[in-house]
Amino acid sequence: MYAIMDNLSSHRTTDVLLFLLAHPRWEMVFQPKYAAYLNLIEPWWKILRSLALAGRRFENWDEISDAIHGATAYWNAHRHPFIWGNRRRPRPRRSPGIALPPRAA
Repeated sequence: MYAIMDNLSSHRTTDVLLFLLAHPRWEMVFQPKYAAYLNLIEPWWKILRSLALAGRRFENWDEISDAIHGATAYWNAHRHPFIWGNRRRPRPRRSPGIALPPRAA
């Protein structure tokens, strides 16, 4: 059995290491530190924060739970294909600056 983990420090605690010693069929595979986009939960946390939690104050856990359920229902109602991977963002065109040769009249 392979367990694919990110590099959270709690995944390397003594309890986890003892579990691995007691269960030799399990093997931990850690993601590279530079490849956070491979972890599919990270984009979901970003979406959840923006839909349910950003800029809001909650009085109790029920309000938080309701906000999360509402955001999840909204996301499911407006679903679209999820593109997995490191997407490149379009860069704006750079102005040529002062190194441009003079125009002939």
